[in-house]
Amino acid sequence: MPTALNTLSVLKDRSIGQTGSGSGVVSPDQAAPLLESTDLLKGNKAVGILHNGSLYRLQATKLGKLILTK
Repeated sequence: MPTALNTLSVLKDRSIGQTGSGSGVVSPDQAAPLLESTDLLKGNKAVGILHNGSLYRLQATKLGKLILTK
């Protein structure tokens, strides 16, 4: 029987969602902080995120998906 993924296993798995150079990869022995999207959006449809001097936009769609754009 396959093991069900839980939040901790997804956050610790280096192969899930890994693209690019991996400079932000979480080591297997540490879990990444878990944030609720509602805590980030705080009732707004979109928020700006400043990262390394660039502005990104995190937006919630009508279907409940998240879109991150630069």
